[in-house]
Amino acid sequence: MTRLLVMSDIHSNLPALEAVLNHAAAFNADYAVVAGDIVNWGPFSSQVMEALACVPCSIIRGNNELYLTDWNTPRAPKSWAHFTLPPYTMAQLGRKWMNTISAWPDALTLRFRDAPGIQVVHGSPRSPFEAMLPTHTDSEIEAMLAGVEAATIIAAHSHLPLDRQVGRWHVLNGGTVGNPLDGDMSASYMILDGDGEGWRATHHRVPFDSQRVLDEFERTGFVEQCGVVGHLIVQEYQSARLEVYPFLEWWRATCPDEPHTMDLLEAFEQVNKRDYMPLAYQVGM
Repeated sequence: MTRLLVMSDIHSNLPALEAVLNHAAAFNADYAVVAGDIVNWGPFSSQVMEALACVPCSIIRGNNELYLTDWNTPRAPKSWAHFTLPPYTMAQLGRKWMNTISAWPDALTLRFRDAPGIQVVHGSPRSPFEAMLPTHTDSEIEAMLAGVEAATIIAAHSHLPLDRQVGRWHVLNGGTVGNPLDGDMSASYMILDGDGEGWRATHHRVPFDSQRVLDEFERTGFVEQCGVVGHLIVQEYQSARLEVYPFLEWWRATCPDEPHTMDLLEAFEQVNKRDYMPLAYQVGM
């Protein structure tokens, strides 16, 4: 039997990563897999990279790594021009860790001898920006998986745990280590046990010191450097709920030509955020 520690969406949250690694140590995993979004969003980017460098693991890029490698380059879409996070995160990472991220793959195929192969992606096999949500129908997920040979898929991006059989595919998501969005301020990860019969997942939630994250945001001048989006990210670490996504959806729908200002944020605070939030993230609200 092969045992894997599966993590994703750490988002530069060192207290959450430390909590997961400490909790997972009891399971004596053979190897670790990290399915993207290791950095960006949170305030401990270089520290998270240093911590993972001590863990035997394979890592893929997520959309947040692509924001860093492609922002302000010819590869970046025009819609990224208003992004405020990349300069903050890249200043923390420096050239050494940016080069490391630049060399990560975008997907992995795991081929352990005693268990079936696994395809590891960040969002879906079609795009790291496309999430496979618990609320998607089987037919919607099957369309995302079309052409994938492996019968087991590890995905991330949604920040929501998932263990679901869809057609011939076993779709798994360990949730988010560092940026919970389901109202539960705790870190999520997954232990996978594999043998000739397939892979079996055990999901775990672990508390972490979110105040330490908030203190680091303040110490590093996060909101001052990142503006409205920075303010909303801090709110996410206070609420464990989507804040940035509904703001951007409201902005695109109502005033896409307006700059992101605190006055605009005050106007957004008067709307019903659920109107701009996917159903999968409204559980328990």
